[in-house]
Amino acid sequence: MPLSDREPRLDTADPAALFTAYLDYYRHAVDRKLRSLSDADLRASRLPSGWSPVELLIHLVHMERRWFRWGFLAEPVDHPWGDHAAEDPDGPWAVPDGVGLEELLKALHAGGAVTTDVLATHSLDERGAVGGRFTEDPPTLAWICFHVLQEYARHAGHLDVSAELAGGATGE
Repeated sequence: MPLSDREPRLDTADPAALFTAYLDYYRHAVDRKLRSLSDADLRASRLPSGWSPVELLIHLVHMERRWFRWGFLAEPVDHPWGDHAAEDPDGPWAVPDGVGLEELLKALHAGGAVTTDVLATHSLDERGAVGGRFTEDPPTLAWICFHVLQEYARHAGHLDVSAELAGGATGE
């Protein structure tokens, strides 16, 4: 399905295809909004909570990787909490010095390719592997997909507020 600014309209009841299409859709929406901002606006916060758009992006990159690669597949990943200051899961989002928009967008879309592959090769009722993020009772792939989709939708909305205040692109 080609990416666009329009909500996916798949004529299917296949939940894996719908998850794939909607996750791609939200990644593209985030990409488009971020590319509409200047470097100064990417790195500045206009909100009382203090996060910047590029910090939100690094969070999305790590969040998807935590749930699909480290979580569902139980793959070892470097710095699973690397989107947080001092890698503290409860700390604020932080972007290492020298990491820019293009590098993070490339990582976002590469993570999306892994997710697409997982959805094409695993059943939604399959439980995540034990040994990575999960030490016992891992959730199903369907639960992980719902969780990641709501994260993308919620944060794309948050990004609208920041982008609107900076004069950038908004909307889905």
